[in-house]
Amino acid sequence: MKKTLLKTENLSKSFSSGGALQHVLKNIDLELYQGDFTVIMGASGAGKSTLLYALSGMDTPTLGTITFGNEIISQMNSDRLALFRREHCGFVFQQIYLLEGMSVMDNVLSAGLLMNKDKRAVLRRAKALFQAVGISEEIQRKFPAQISGGEAQRVGIVRGLINSPEILFADEPTGALNSKTGLDVLDTLTAFNQQGQSVVMVTHDMRSARRGSRILYLKDGVILGECQLGNYVGDDTKRHEKLAVFLEEMGW
Repeated sequence: MKKTLLKTENLSKSFSSGGALQHVLKNIDLELYQGDFTVIMGASGAGKSTLLYALSGMDTPTLGTITFGNEIISQMNSDRLALFRREHCGFVFQQIYLLEGMSVMDNVLSAGLLMNKDKRAVLRRAKALFQAVGISEEIQRKFPAQISGGEAQRVGIVRGLINSPEILFADEPTGALNSKTGLDVLDTLTAFNQQGQSVVMVTHDMRSARRGSRILYLKDGVILGECQLGNYVGDDTKRHEKLAVFLEEMGW
């Protein structure tokens, strides 16, 4: 039996646009499980990123509840939400948002020291994570403008994992990368998931989606269906065909 990390009940999100109310998420009931690589797919405007931001506490729902462990995060104020995100969540974005005036290493250390004041412990973890993603000491000393997009995204993954989050949230992490570099980033995320890291990723890319163990398809603010692919052990014909059939059924 898998452990439930996060649960939503009747999760809804609405926005006012031009005097009209737009319902982006509609009464979503969902459970996220420890160790899963959950992928959220859907057409543009389906609500994928909105769902990701709500699940991670970066946005508050209009209605419904989001529960993490014994805490109802949808009822937290902004200060408590910020602490929750820092303690339990890691983030990887399409735009990496590294601080240009700081070295690669200092970008990661600054995030780690928000949670742990033991700089030596944070430094040890940072070095171990950099080694795991193939970022050399030379690159660690460079500034963001001096490194490639793929290197920057792997730095973003290290920054997202520096505080040992229960869930790593990734919003289109390969969207701005070329095919080879994107594959490297997917390999990195997959490797951490295979070590037990829970991952929730939004993507519109089928190649990226194949890395997931569980695929959720969002349409018009509701989860239209889901596909269980099992743990990733490499691309194969059956995995590709199962996902392709599922996406066709969803109207992708």
